Amino acid sequence: MTGTNWPDGCSEQVFEDARAILCVVDPSENALRLVYRADDAGVLGTVSKAAEHVRSGLARRERFVLAMNAGMYHADMEPVGLYVEAGIGIAPLNREDGFGNFFLKPNGVFFVRDDGSAGVMETDAYARAGIEPAFATQSGPMLLIDGAIHPRFLPDGTSKFIRNGVGVRADGMVVFAITRDKVSLGSFARLFRDVADCKNALFFDGAVSSLALGGDMVVDSGEPAGPVAVVVTRPNAGEGPGRPET
Repeated sequence: MTGTNWPDGCSEQVFEDARAILCVVDPSENALRLVYRADDAGVLGTVSKAAEHVRSGLARRERFVLAMNAGMYHADMEPVGLYVEAGIGIAPLNREDGFGNFFLKPNGVFFVRDDGSAGVMETDAYARAGIEPAFATQSGPMLLIDGAIHPRFLPDGTSKFIRNGVGVRADGMVVFAITRDKVSLGSFARLFRDVADCKNALFFDGAVSSLALGGDMVVDSGEPAGPVAVVVTRPNAGEGPGRPET
């Protein structure tokens, strides 16, 4: 099912008795970016403000597609893990141990390369790879690692929340997903494996999850957001990927 005026590639499905919205994004026709601060260096703070900020700065022939919270943050709104925006590192890779979902290792990194293609990679593998991304955000836990569900997930744990995340298919398509109903991490991982057909997928957050599609806030938790993933159509869609405008 597709909502009224939703961008192409976005649809709502029911999986394991829970509703979920999935958006399949082709990086050759869309620019994937991460935003965190406004031009005055202030933290944007919510998905809706990030979406408004991006819309206001669109180049001619660009069109806003979506915005989704894309990484965990401290009480002072600083990213918990790696965060790179337009080639500038704002927060370093975090390989420490701790409590909470971010530290349910293996965690991972969602990144966009200079050529516009994107990937999801487990944190230690990302560190070894020496990638210099145009955009990157670290979160956790990983949902899928080379097609396998995170080894510490129960099949259907008792901790259930509205959740969102990102995955990458073998063909390079990027899938953003958010549930409308509360689900376990195990069920959310299976959504990316069995429905989205992703090999690697990363959990962004739960309970605070929000999604803007086109001009509408389709899922709005009303909670703050740190890093936000955004997608806009490329002015030269169909002519191949290039570095996103910044």
